[in-house]
Amino acid sequence: MGNGMFSSLVDKMAGALKKFRNKGKLTESDVREGMREIKLALLEADVNFKVVRDFVAKVTERSVGAEVLESLVPAQQIVKIVNEELVALMGGTAEKLNISPKPPTVVMMTGLQGAGKTTHAAKLAFMLKKQGKRPLLVACDVYRPAAIKQLQIVGEQADVPVFEIGDKTNPVEIARAGVQNAIDHGNDYVIIDTAGRLHIDEDMMAELQNIKATVNPAEILLVVDAMTGQDAVNVAQSFNDMLDITGVVLTKLDGDTRGGAALSVRYVTGKPIKFIGTGEKIDKLEQFHPDRMASRILGMGDVLSLIEKAEAAFDEKKAAELERKLREQSFTLDDFLDQFKQIRNMGSIEQLLGMMPGIKPGDIDSAKIDERAIDRLEAIILSMTPEERAKPEIIGASRKRRIALGSGNSVEAVNKLLRQFEMTQKMMKQLSNSAMPRGLGRIAGVKLPKSQKKSKRKKKRK
Repeated sequence: MGNGMFSSLVDKMAGALKKFRNKGKLTESDVREGMREIKLALLEADVNFKVVRDFVAKVTERSVGAEVLESLVPAQQIVKIVNEELVALMGGTAEKLNISPKPPTVVMMTGLQGAGKTTHAAKLAFMLKKQGKRPLLVACDVYRPAAIKQLQIVGEQADVPVFEIGDKTNPVEIARAGVQNAIDHGNDYVIIDTAGRLHIDEDMMAELQNIKATVNPAEILLVVDAMTGQDAVNVAQSFNDMLDITGVVLTKLDGDTRGGAALSVRYVTGKPIKFIGTGEKIDKLEQFHPDRMASRILGMGDVLSLIEKAEAAFDEKKAAELERKLREQSFTLDDFLDQFKQIRNMGSIEQLLGMMPGIKPGDIDSAKIDERAIDRLEAIILSMTPEERAKPEIIGASRKRRIALGSGNSVEAVNKLLRQFEMTQKMMKQLSNSAMPRGLGRIAGVKLPKSQKKSKRKKKRK
């Protein structure tokens, strides 16, 4: 999920919630005023009007209760309520794929043309393959000239077999033959790529209903483009009425989505978002976690996803070492270089920064890191003495000139690197600061600095 995701919604929510934080005591009218801002933020993010109305009513009702307004920290209580209700709105818990009791498990991929059905069929196959499953892709889109070829290309990227009988056969027949083929060859999942149109029509729906009746899928996933906002929700509703879908895949969540679809689709259809597409590449599909999405919308970052990504790419010794350095705040330029090498295995740097708590989308622009520039950074850091790497503050003008010369770069490039390092250090401090909810802090192995603990004790004593 890139930095574009929900950026304006995140900023506006932060603004509305700050209103609460700036006041010690809250009155009912303070709450209602803050809720008006939240309501506007959600409407501007293209969240369905009924969804906004119900959400704000629920949050307000819980927030104006005596136990909130008379508590010691009413503002935090309200943030907690907003977070809980956002999670509930998006479905509460992450949902896995339905599995049929007798293999193969048949998954029908449906949706309008251009939503990314074919690529997401392959992404899902790739995800299953990584989990040790044996998926088969079935090409049932016989109308779009290049659809079968496209499925073969993405199937090859995923290293998953594709079953096709060309475009002269009835799709219902292809689906049936595809499932039979899976049974014959021991494939435990069948992912059927069906035809989409540019808009919903009866022929397409009738065909999908026939395929459904013939292969009895355990899962009918609707692929919708999150960028289309409110339209995505209407499409989901129509498909659900006709097909009784089992779940939704939201694509293009790496674009500057206003966020409306993610927040409305579950409420409107009653069906869960199961996966989100977060980029072009074959591995850019993630299980959807309502709780993580809510904490990102509220600017708490997505620490859990960050840790998961890190676990997949880091070796554990290094992760433990980084954790210790975060705690002691002794992060050096050597570590910085090391992180870059590891981050290369983890996906784009902006994506990772977007998951950090307390980092606003605007900050990321100023920390933009060109992936190709990592080699340049490496050259600059390796041109420094060990002492300079440990204590960059000693690098004055003459040292900068020497480092620039030694690495074949400009002094400006050296300055830029030092600025980036300083930003990273700040972020690291934020990670080990109270910007991180305490429970998450424990998971990430980041302890609160002692000074904070003391001040908390003092308050209690009063």
